[in-house]
Order: sequence, then structure tokens, then C-alpha cells
Amino acid sequence: MSIQHNQRPQGSVVGRAIPHESAYAHVTGQAHYTEDLAGALTGVLHAYPVQSTHAHAKLLRLDTSAALQVPGVRLVLTAQDIPGVNDQGAKHDEPMLPVDEVMFHGQPVAWVLGEDLEAAKAGAAAVEVDYEPLDALVTLGEAIAANSFHGIQPVIDKGEAAAGLAAAPHVFSGEFEFAGQEHFYLETQSSLAQVESDGQIMVHASTQHPSETQDIVAHVLGVDAHRVTVQALRMGGAFGGKEMQPHGYAAVAALGAVLTGRPVRVRLERARDLTMTGKRHGFHASWKIGFDEQGKIVALAAQLTSDGGWSLDLSEPVLTRAMCHIDNAYWIPNIQVRGRVAKCHKTSQTAFRGFGGPQGMLVIENILGEVAPKLGLSAQELRRRNLYVQGQDTPYYQPVRHAERLHRVWDQVLDSAQFEVRQRDIEAFNAAHPHAKRALAITPVKFGISFNFTAFNQAGALVLVYKDGSVLVTHGGTEMGQGVHTKVLQVAATALGLPLSFLRLAPTRTDKVPNTSATAASTGSDLNGAAVKDACEQILARLAVLAAAELDAEASDVVFRDGAAHARGRWLDWKTLVSKAYFGRIQLSAAGFYSTPGLHWDLETMRGEPFKYFAYGAAVSEVQVSRFDGSYQLRRVDIVHDVGESLSPLVDRGQIEGGFIQGAGWLTLEDLRWETKGPHRGRLATASASTYKLPSFSEMPPVFNVEFLDDAHEDGVVYGSKAVGEPPLMLAFSVREALRQAVAAFGPAGHRVKLASPATPEAVFWAVQEARDAWEGAGRVD
Repeated sequence: MSIQHNQRPQGSVVGRAIPHESAYAHVTGQAHYTEDLAGALTGVLHAYPVQSTHAHAKLLRLDTSAALQVPGVRLVLTAQDIPGVNDQGAKHDEPMLPVDEVMFHGQPVAWVLGEDLEAAKAGAAAVEVDYEPLDALVTLGEAIAANSFHGIQPVIDKGEAAAGLAAAPHVFSGEFEFAGQEHFYLETQSSLAQVESDGQIMVHASTQHPSETQDIVAHVLGVDAHRVTVQALRMGGAFGGKEMQPHGYAAVAALGAVLTGRPVRVRLERARDLTMTGKRHGFHASWKIGFDEQGKIVALAAQLTSDGGWSLDLSEPVLTRAMCHIDNAYWIPNIQVRGRVAKCHKTSQTAFRGFGGPQGMLVIENILGEVAPKLGLSAQELRRRNLYVQGQDTPYYQPVRHAERLHRVWDQVLDSAQFEVRQRDIEAFNAAHPHAKRALAITPVKFGISFNFTAFNQAGALVLVYKDGSVLVTHGGTEMGQGVHTKVLQVAATALGLPLSFLRLAPTRTDKVPNTSATAASTGSDLNGAAVKDACEQILARLAVLAAAELDAEASDVVFRDGAAHARGRWLDWKTLVSKAYFGRIQLSAAGFYSTPGLHWDLETMRGEPFKYFAYGAAVSEVQVSRFDGSYQLRRVDIVHDVGESLSPLVDRGQIEGGFIQGAGWLTLEDLRWETKGPHRGRLATASASTYKLPSFSEMPPVFNVEFLDDAHEDGVVYGSKAVGEPPLMLAFSVREALRQAVAAFGPAGHRVKLASPATPEAVFWAVQEARDAWEGAGRVD
């Protein structure tokens, strides 16, 4: 259905700042996760992987006989045990267990099932494997040099990029390679499977995409999908890392359960999770950009190459979203962007919050920050001059609707951050401090909301009203801590005109809502909220006829609010009405459905309108950098973000704050490293919290101000809201750009600062050294 009635009724539950629906259970430890369910079962077997010790090798021999002699070991799963299709990926290029070749260091070649985890570990250590090492491509540069690519190679081509560059009075070019990111969710990959009495296979999984988990499990087992039920109770974080990656682990648990007749648990230890699962895609970008005399972008030509790892996974849609977001918030009239996915012998890189959007946007933000001094403009002014205005369209020809909101968030955050006053204070500080420099940077965000594969923009729901008036809601979205269940409950309560206490939300299950899309692309509330609203409205349409008869009114006059049906000054309470409906044999349940209208996308030409709307935001960040070691502090952050008309302000605020910090981690701290030399070439070197630096409380700014854009109702979306899961992550560009400007303050005017990403203290130190060397070249040293 299309949403026609999105104005909020008086006293609506949406828009209230209520706690997360599981907040109390989270902090008291009462919230159950997949891992907790094993304790209720008897005879659970534990699975542990046998991992490859080579990044690329032929698999010559796999001998499990010694493992089967280890006390407590019950079975060793190999490729020969798979009755169906030996593949755990969406592109049929990802064997669940290898037959004759391993493709990354740490790839599981077998799984040992033991009575307990220690027995399974001992069994895994006893499995004998012989390899013939093969040449491996570990770095993105190696893959590009070897012409190693897989998947599509799309092109965005609008206007006349070559002619625009040739005619532009100011032209710059460069290359930029930047790293990926580890999801590091609190709960590692976890699945629990059992075969029930009728042969039904029940799989509990920490998955963002239960329907696809169901599909993969079914085809690995060689059974129809209706034989497999997948339930996603809740996740302890996901960030995209549980969109594709959980399927193989769920299939291992299910296969073990089928072969042994006992429940099987797969739960990765942290080091196993880090070495076996995909990351955010790192990228290499080569670019050439032209500006006119006013600093307006004339043309851009770019080549984006993502580090896809050993299999495609979601690399193709990640790449296309990156290409569609290379403009970020800026109009580029002439543009050509070429994309490709490098095939390397590493983990298969996968979805991560922003899904390629951050990578594409980082390219243009890096370019503007780097070249602004050469144009004689502040980075703030260069960005402002190039912001979209009404009537302009994207490189893929989608009109930028509500472009004025970009300017509103920009102006609002400049005002709330007291930008001009603080800028003068910073200039005074820098003049007085030769060994420390401060800087203030502002960056915008324009992020498209919808899956860029049109078919995924659909959702279902099931709403059950029981005879006592209580309501049970099931929808296709999964809860990973982001608050989608909270928002959906608020939507349902508002639609039905009931207090929240009347409603309960059931776990996400494929036998309740089928054929669901992943909870991803920031669409969880938009899609599932609309589907739930549709189901509620179906039920209310039936009840309105009954209520009208009871209240001597027309059905169109009946309004549901405050736990009652109202018409013509009379009312009938909800529970009484529901009881009458039951005895009147009126259906009290409904399956809701929603598909996003107006979307179209041509992958061949990279043209269309793939997004329902754009979410806008802007952030101002202040940093201070030390000359001596490159260390820095994030002193203050001010954010204004467009959430439409918030469904749940407390949840949205948390998403903005958390997304920003995660983005700052990607851009400044989190440095993925693989070993490139020696006998362990291809092994992940940052395989623990001691070697992979995550943002913590010490990285939080002492002053952190978040505001919502006012008067931002979004037509055609559930109750006028906007998605908020991914867009705030890109607000963290302001941190990296502030670091760049602080580094520039150590050098002469016009110095072009090239800054690595992540901009770790080491990277900042070397950038400071380059800036100081530029002073020497200019004949001056502090």
C-alpha cells in the first residue's frame, strides 16, 4: 500500500522520547541472545573451525581420523558431507567448505563438533591438512597490478567530463587509498540449530537477513525453504556484518544438527570472528577535478576500485552505492566515474554501515579539503559554494528534492556551533602556540535512503489482536540495538490509538513474515513501520464498521485514540469493542505489506531514481594536534541532522551520536593490517582488541551537541520520519577535515595537506612533518 495518512494524530505515541524497548533487559542482563538459548536445550554439540594457514593454496589432503579419536568429538564436517549446494554466498562463488583450494588465511576447511567447546578445539587441532601454497594477492595495489578483478565494472557518465576538465581554469589530480573497518560488534557470529520432531529445522541466528539465512540453509541441506525456520531474537550489534556473513555459520549448525540429530551451536570466539569474517571495503581512488574561477566544480573524472576480498559477497552493490555517493552534497555538472572490484586473497569484504556511501563521499571530501588552499579559499567556503540547490540533479539523474535543507542544516550548525567566534579564537591560539594547533571544520551529508536494488524495498508484517484486546506485532525487521522494534511499537500504538502497554513485539521469524529484506540500508523503520501500519489500518477498517453501528455513526466518522473508538461525542473502549468483534466473527488479525513507490534503477546505464529521499546533515568538529607526536584531541562536536519528524527522538539521538563516533573511528583510529611478508603472509595482524584500536570514552568529545533539523516533515514516509541509521556516520568527515586543517596550520599558506585514512596519530605526525618541511622550502622555520 502507499501511505496516504501520515499526519500524526493528537496524542500519538510516535514522537515521544521513550527508552529502547529492551533497555531494561539489556542493562540487567535479562535480554536473551542466540548464545543464551543453548542453555535451555540438552545434548548441544559445539562447533569449532579448522582454519587454513595459507592465504592461497591447493588443498591436497584433509585427514580427520585423528580428530575422531579425541574424547568428546562426535563428527567432523567437510565438503563431502554437504547434501545440497556447497555455497554460502549470494553470487554462488563462495563454497561453504573448500573442496580443493583455500582462498584466504583463516578460511575454515572443516568444522569439528564436540560435546563441549574444548573437545571441539582439541579435535580441530588434530585434523591433518596438507597444502600446496600458491601466489597470493594480499594488498589492493597487488590486485590492481595483477589486473585481478571480479564482478561488474559499472560507469556513471553525465555531461562531458573530458571537455569540462580541458576547459576548466583550475585542474587538480591525485590518488587516494583508504582502509576498511572491522565491525567489532559486541556479540560475535552465533547460530543454534536443531531438528524438531516433524523434521522441521529450527535455526536461531544472529542475522540481519533471516530470509536469506533461510535460503542458504535450505540449499546447503538440499531441502525446500518451508522445511527451515529462522528466528532472529536480537543481535548484540551488527553494523552490516550480519547481513551476509551469518548464513554459512547457520548452515554449519543446521548441517551438524541434521547429521547428528542433536542441537548444534556455532559461536565464534573473538579472534575467530575477526579472522574469518568480512570487513568494510577499503578503496583506491584516482581522480581529476576541475573548478571555475569562482571555485565551482566544473567536472570530475574518477576511478574507484574496492578491495572485495576472495568472493563477491555484496561488493557489487557496495561499489555502485559508493559511485552514487561520490558527489556527497555537491553539484557536479560533468562527471565520469568508473568502478571495479579487486579480487584479493583476504576475507570477503561485506556490508558495513553506509554500504559504500561513506567510501564514495570520502573521495570528494578528501579532494575538496586537499585542494581548497590551492584555490585560495577556506575549505568551509569551497564546500558552501558547491552545495546542491533546488533544481539540480545527481550524477545518476535523480532530482535532489528538498536541497534547501542542505543549506538549512549548514546555517543552523554554523550558528549553534558559534563557528565564526570560535574560528577567531582558534586563529589567536595558533598564533600563540607553535607546538600545538587547533582547527574547526564543517562538512555536510546527503545520503540516499532505499536499497539500490529496487526489489529489496518491500516489507511485511503480522498484527494479531487477541480477545482481551492485547496486541502482538511481528515484522520482518531485525533488532540489533538500533531501536527498530521501539519505533515499530510506537507506530503500531499510534495507528491503533492505544497505549504502548497494550502491545508486545514478537521475535522476527521466517514462518511469521516471509520473504523479508535485510534490515539494512537504513530502511528498517521506513519499510517495516509502514507494513505494520498497513496491517493495523486493515484491522481498524473492520472495527470501524462495528464501532459505527454501536455509536450510531458512519464508519468514516470513527476515530481510534486513547484506547477507545470515538464518534459524535460518544466512545466505546477498545477491549469492549474487540470482544464484540470476536463474538461478531470479525477478523482480528492482518498481514501488512509495503513497497516503496516511485523507485527505478538501470544498473547497465547507472541511471534512475534509486532513493526514496535524501537524508541531510552537517557537523562542525574542533580538534587540537600536537606537533611532537601527532596526537590529537577531539574537543567539541556540533551536529544538526535531518531526521524528518522523528518517530522516537531518544533512539534517533543515540543513533546520531553512535554513528558519528563509529565514523570517527573508521577515519582516525581503526587501522586494519594484514601481514604482507614472511611465512604468515595474508594473515590478519590486527586480530584482537589489543591490536585493533576502537573508539572509547577517551575519544568522546567533552562537548557533544546534537540537534534535529526543525520543520522537516517528510511526505510519503511513515508519520513523516526519515531514516537515521547510516547517514550520521558520514558526519565524522568533519573530524578528519579538522585534523587536515590543524596540520595545515603548521605549514605555509596554501600548503596542500595529504592525509592518510585512517588519520592515526602516526599519519598525522608525518603530515605535520611534511607541512613543516614546506615551511623550510618557503625559507622559514619556527
